Amino acid sequence: MAKLFALTGVAGYIAPRHLQAIHQTGNDLVAAVDPHDSVGLLDRYFPDASFFTEIERFDRHLEKLRRDRDKQGVDYVSICSPNNLHDAHIRLALRVGADAICEKPLVLNPWNLDILQELEQEYGKRVYCVLQIRVHPAVLKLKARMDAEKKSTKRHVHLTYITSRGRWYKYSWKGDSTKSGGVSTNIGIHFFDMLMWFFGRVQHSELHLSEEDKMSGFMELEDACVSWYLSLDRNDLPRKAAEQGSATYRSIRIDGEEMEFSGGFADLHTRVYSDILEGNGFGITDARDSIKLVHELRNMAVTRPGDRLHPILEGRHE
Repeated sequence: MAKLFALTGVAGYIAPRHLQAIHQTGNDLVAAVDPHDSVGLLDRYFPDASFFTEIERFDRHLEKLRRDRDKQGVDYVSICSPNNLHDAHIRLALRVGADAICEKPLVLNPWNLDILQELEQEYGKRVYCVLQIRVHPAVLKLKARMDAEKKSTKRHVHLTYITSRGRWYKYSWKGDSTKSGGVSTNIGIHFFDMLMWFFGRVQHSELHLSEEDKMSGFMELEDACVSWYLSLDRNDLPRKAAEQGSATYRSIRIDGEEMEFSGGFADLHTRVYSDILEGNGFGITDARDSIKLVHELRNMAVTRPGDRLHPILEGRHE
């Protein structure tokens, strides 16, 4: 029997991947909400879904479905709204008797996770986080290899993620750090999660660069020393990527060996949904360490980097 979904933030950038995932896993979207009404994409997947521009009416509709004896309440609420609204929308999902499937980050402040775990117990429902890099085939292959090749010394890692954005970005909620959490939270959290999944928790962290559109730093994990660089600036793209017309570059270099994985992201949300529907999926505990790290980075002072600079920053300091 198909599961029933509702979705918040349906007019946003990431919502199409969730709509596709719900559709490809054979389920149905019955309600969606967004203050913006450019939601014609619903016609491609779920033309019969109820649509609201006010969260209060959306909430009331889901509660009515839950209480109506002749209808089934929604099983899941997918949350694609701005980061600062995730916490409230997760609470809404649990309150109407649904599990929550939330985009990263689950919350902006790590202490909010404690309350959500209490609410999971109170309502008997689950909160799932979309950590799609953990299901990327190339990343899974690399993880298996790292686990099989445990070393007595720490690995040396360079992480580079450049995803160019136009002028619109700083005028949207994503450019407002109080709503998005800034560069480290909005574009970096998946990769920090991946690194800690690979190499253990953070033992020491430094921030070497913090600007509106880029950040860089160093962190020592249990099994690796990592220099990282995140950027929204197209001028940071490697020449090869720029010449190929690519707007994104993702790379991880481990002990001098590079793994470039800019491709393979098209169907990762569908894989995440499939795992959740099979009784698996990533929860609050999985997301906690990366949320704690990016919160610390938002409040960390920039320090003199010494010899731990990321290669891109080395060029700046020459």
